[in-house]
Parts: sequence; structure tokens; C-alpha cells
Amino acid sequence: MVKFLFKRLGSSILVLFGVSILIFALARVIPGDPARIALGPTASAEQIAALRQDLHLDQPLIGQYAYFLEGVAHGDLGLSLYSQRPVVTDIRKLFPATLELVLWSGVLMVLIGLPLGIVAARYRDRAPDQITRIVALLGVVTPTFVWAIVLMLIFAYWWGVMPVAGRLSDAITPPRTITGLYVLDGLLTGNLAVAKDAAVHLILPSLALALSGIGQAARMMRTSMVETYSKPYTELARAYGLSERQINFKYALRPAMIPTLTVLGLDFASSLGGAFLVETVFGWPGIAQYGVKAVLAKDLNAIVGTVLVIAAFFLLVNTLVDLLVAFLNPRTRLQEAGA
Repeated sequence: MVKFLFKRLGSSILVLFGVSILIFALARVIPGDPARIALGPTASAEQIAALRQDLHLDQPLIGQYAYFLEGVAHGDLGLSLYSQRPVVTDIRKLFPATLELVLWSGVLMVLIGLPLGIVAARYRDRAPDQITRIVALLGVVTPTFVWAIVLMLIFAYWWGVMPVAGRLSDAITPPRTITGLYVLDGLLTGNLAVAKDAAVHLILPSLALALSGIGQAARMMRTSMVETYSKPYTELARAYGLSERQINFKYALRPAMIPTLTVLGLDFASSLGGAFLVETVFGWPGIAQYGVKAVLAKDLNAIVGTVLVIAAFFLLVNTLVDLLVAFLNPRTRLQEAGA
């Protein structure tokens, strides 16, 4: 398992390095002069030239990347032209909001998607299966921003039982920052009112973000469970008189979880990059929305920093999922060890 872990971490570092080269080059071929965009149309040629020199834009592309790597080695991603603050400061401030949103959506994917798939497989070709398949299909094919608008209209506008936007109500003071996750910080500081209010604000955006993953998890879990039911060891267990409940949770669930976890992990990891639509609809102050604004302003340092954070999160989640799959299926890590 240790060898398996180090191989995964090594490949992730190489992928992250490749992503940094790719996004660094792509950010600089986007039409428009970052210095001109940052200073505005009234800036003089001397001011633009000075800013280009400060940003090392007057250097060859390889030289610019060398300056970038030197800054990364010192924990510096440069200055954001959009916010006029260090990119590291912006990421440190905004990333916890998006992370909290993504974590809650991941919890919903597991708590709703997996049971739906299990129920659909248990009652396959009957009413619960048909209903679950329709719900899962709607979750997959409907864009995230559509779900965000629908949920807002129903629960915030028509029924008025949920907040519309933001992480906290206006009358609530944010908790003392420990992790940056308002629900957890509220619990850690003993401020249950803050934790409750933050949790309520998370329900709609996290559900909108999770619905696609819920549909994917339900469909994959159903398919895997149905396939497992036809395996010889399942038929043997049924012949020995074991109940369907015992067969479900003792023999069918674990092997069916392996492909489902892989898909679920990919959906969860990619939700960080796709959260900007939900953040825009719900006015959520997160890093995904910050990244979109950075692209529109051609804020090179912010673009690269945001993409690297999202890529690192994706690779971290992918590595954790691989470890979990290797734990559930020892053949995976044994094949890696023998490779």
C-alpha cells in the first residue's frame, strides 16, 4: 500500500507540473494586454511599460515561467491585477468557501446517490427502480445552473423557507476563523447559531451542485449491484438460504462500491471547478467565481493560481479514491506492486 501511495503521489506531482506549464502558456496567448486591461485606456505608454516590466511580461516565455517557479518555491503566486492583493491571500480567503460548498455536495452525493442505487437494484424493473432511474437521469442531464435557479425559485421565492444568497444572514457575525469553514468554525467556537445559519445557507447551493453526482452515483450503483447479483457467489449465498438483506450488504455491496466510488470521486473532484455557476447564482464568495473574473480581466497570476489549486484538489481526491479502491480491492494494489 505504501508503494502504491508513493506511485500515485509521484504521478500526481508530474501531472501538476504539466498543468502549470500548460495553463501558464495558455494564459499568455489569450488576446489582450494584461497591463493595458489593468491600467485602463487612459494609462500612458510609460505606465504600461513599467507594469509589464514588473510582471516580467517583457521577458521571453521561458524566462517568465522561471520567475513563476521561483515565486512558487517561496510560496508566492504574484499579485492579482483584479483584486490588487497577492493571489495567495485571495486563495486563502476564498478557497474555504468553495471547499465547504463542495464538501457538503460530496456528502449529499454519498447519502442520497448510493441508497438510491441500492434501492433501484433491489427492486429492479419495479416502481422504485423506474422512479429512481428517472430522478437519476434528470440529475445528470440537467445543467447545474438550471437546478440552482429552480431550487431558488421553489424554496427561496415561492415558499420562502430558505435563504437566497451568501454564506450567512446579514444579522449574523462570521465566526472566528479556524478552518474557514463556517459550520465547522461555529461548532469549534461553540457558536451554534452561526453553525446553524451557515448550514441552512449551504443546503440549496450544495444540493444544486450535487444533483448531477447523485444521478451518476445512483445509476452506477444500480448497474454494479445488478451485475453483482448475477455472480456465482451471490447465487450460492441465495441457495444457502441467506436473506436478500444479507446478500445485499455482505456480498453485493462491497464489489459494487468499487466502480461507483471511482465515478463518485471524479464527480466530487470536478465539482470544485464547476462550482462557479452555483456560486454566481447564489452569490457565493468562492474561488471558482474568482477564477472566472480573473479570466475576464486577463489576470494572469490569478488565472494560474486558481487553476493550480483546482488541479491540486482534483489530484488529491483522485489519489484518495485510488487508495480507497485499493483497500476494497486488494488486487489493484498487488497489480501495481508487481508492475
